[in-house]
Amino acid sequence: MVLYLASDLLWATRIKSCADDLNPPVPARPVRNVEMLDARLADSPVKGLLLDLAAGEEGREGEMAFAMLARLRGRQAEGDRPGLVEAGQSSGGRIRVVAFGPHVQAAGLARAKREGADVVMARGALAANLPRVLRELEGGTAALQDQLTD
Repeated sequence: MVLYLASDLLWATRIKSCADDLNPPVPARPVRNVEMLDARLADSPVKGLLLDLAAGEEGREGEMAFAMLARLRGRQAEGDRPGLVEAGQSSGGRIRVVAFGPHVQAAGLARAKREGADVVMARGALAANLPRVLRELEGGTAALQDQLTD
């Protein structure tokens, strides 16, 4: 299963529709906060996570994505409740993370890489490669690469 945090209904629909249209389909479910992430990790064999760095309230974009990344990678985000999820343990392996966002937010993309995202890419690159990204996240392959051009 692949989980995703999307900044808006357009991205959420695009990701879910693409996952459903693949043959065979890639199971995909949304996560909107750390509590939902914890619940999905507890009840599903999660293999990958797509994080939209533009998700969040105006002026606080990216905070939820970074909190999820911190939770998943086993660090405690500031103010977070301790001990709910050990990094990737509920899925039986390391969960791969693809973080994406506007190409003009280079600092956020670089931060995501520093904080544990396996791959970072601009929105345009994700849009052009979404079927492949979903398939590779579900399959656990290592072929994904950072793509920062839009």
